[in-house]
Amino acid sequence: MKERETAEIMEALQRPFAAHEVEWRACRIGVTDGRPWALVHCHLTNRAIMNRLDEVFGLGNWRNEYIRWGGNSALCGLSIRINGEWLTKWDGASATEIAAVKGTLSDAMKRAAVQWGIGRYLYQLNERFAACTTRKPGGDNWHREFDRVSGVTFWWRPPALPAWALPRPATATGSGKNMEAGR
Repeated sequence: MKERETAEIMEALQRPFAAHEVEWRACRIGVTDGRPWALVHCHLTNRAIMNRLDEVFGLGNWRNEYIRWGGNSALCGLSIRINGEWLTKWDGASATEIAAVKGTLSDAMKRAAVQWGIGRYLYQLNERFAACTTRKPGGDNWHREFDRVSGVTFWWRPPALPAWALPRPATATGSGKNMEAGR
């Protein structure tokens, strides 16, 4: 593979995702002086990762495989075929409290994708506080939480991504290009 092709593939893999492909998860919640708060962090969905791999390599030039690791953990090998040769990068995750098997497999694949540079830029985003309210809001994109300590139910809305973490507007050239190397 030529250096330029490699650079184009890496650029396509590392391109920021649209805001709707990035999800936010509450990592800590609480209520202080009657006011709810939620500290949140972002992550990619597996669907967004699979779509990116399909877009860059086509349907037949990438694959994933899993192996059990330790008691309740899994390793995911994310392989990409370049010039007829399969290259694999591995990473793993432990079981989660919610959807233990699915969550483990999903998290392992997300971590393996980061090995290829997919979504790695999101690690530059620190945890952030979300907008919170105790009154059920109208509209979309609100998440419900229950703070066990205070017994308060509240809703939080994810923060907006900064401009540098969003895709640049599409240009007439180079958008949606399939890099299917090795065909």
